[in-house]
Amino acid sequence: MRPEEYSKLSRIETRHWFYCGKREIVSYWIWKYKKKSKTLCLLDCGAGGGAFASAMATALRVTAVDDHEESLSLLRDCLPPEAVVRGSCTQLPFPEGSFDIVTALDVLEHVPDDRAATVEMIRVLKPGGLLVLTVPALMSLWSDWDISLHHQRRYHKDGLLQLLGPLPIRCVHAAYINVLAVPAIWLIRKARILSSGSPKRAEDWIPPPWLNAVLRFLFVFLAKTKIPFPFGVGLIYVGIKN
Repeated sequence: MRPEEYSKLSRIETRHWFYCGKREIVSYWIWKYKKKSKTLCLLDCGAGGGAFASAMATALRVTAVDDHEESLSLLRDCLPPEAVVRGSCTQLPFPEGSFDIVTALDVLEHVPDDRAATVEMIRVLKPGGLLVLTVPALMSLWSDWDISLHHQRRYHKDGLLQLLGPLPIRCVHAAYINVLAVPAIWLIRKARILSSGSPKRAEDWIPPPWLNAVLRFLFVFLAKTKIPFPFGVGLIYVGIKN
């Protein structure tokens, strides 16, 4: 990402409905398949501002890895020094089978070789370990927001499953999320394209508290179901290593 995007993220990710909701959704699916224990080890790949890693650190042992100095600086502010590691998702500096859980929240879309990244994440998982990924969905939603964040792609569900299908992991859940936001996001982003961009992006704006709470509730509620929605702004994948 551009360096300025890290400071924007750190300002809003602890309060914005999308980021708060995403952490709640990922936590829900983790605890659906893993029993809470301080002995569990979680690796958060591309940990960004550290909001998810620091939240999970209250329940288990967390290691956060990133290869951007802006991110590492933010991570060191919220995690112990030994929990912050510089590294790339395509060359993780850990032995095989080191972690019970590996997460990568909106990370794969930044990586030119997403296959290499998924291979590495699965390599460092213990047998029976849990992989949880979130990615942005639908190339029809591609916009200046993706460009500013240095996204390589947005995903379709079939493509994400094909990416992981040949690897030693069993999918237990894969679904579109943030379903209700699709029409609004599509309109907002297409309007920005037509107007040659907007100085203030909707993604950087925190709605009034009541609206923020409603949007978060709807986002989380639908993402906890197993309804096979045909589209969404994002995707979640949950897999167990063979």
